[in-house]
Amino acid sequence: MQDLPEEALQQVAAYFQALAEPTRLQILNLLRQGERNVGEIAQACGFTSANISRHLSVLMQRGLVAREARGPAVYYSIADESVYALCDLVCGSIGRQAEKAVAQHSSFLRSSQAAPARRGARRAG
Repeated sequence: MQDLPEEALQQVAAYFQALAEPTRLQILNLLRQGERNVGEIAQACGFTSANISRHLSVLMQRGLVAREARGPAVYYSIADESVYALCDLVCGSIGRQAEKAVAQHSSFLRSSQAAPARRGARRAG
């Protein structure tokens, strides 16, 4: 991001805004398995076709998905595969943070459970 002009930074922010919606991430995850039409995506996500269409429109505006009409059906696919590398990087980081938090919590619980036993041992002596 170093030395990027303001306009480019705004485009980067818009890209991340497109990824800042769980439904859009779910759509991208589905498209990772291959192209789908709006109805298939809506059914898999549990949302209406109109809702999915709005999300796909945002993803298209940011260049993340491509649209191809085939007769009466329209199919969507990933236009920028690098989004998966980015998502995998972020998911990995979040996973490591969660593991660290669990380990810290477990360590705290072990030390707080051991503390009463140590206090009791001092009283007995």
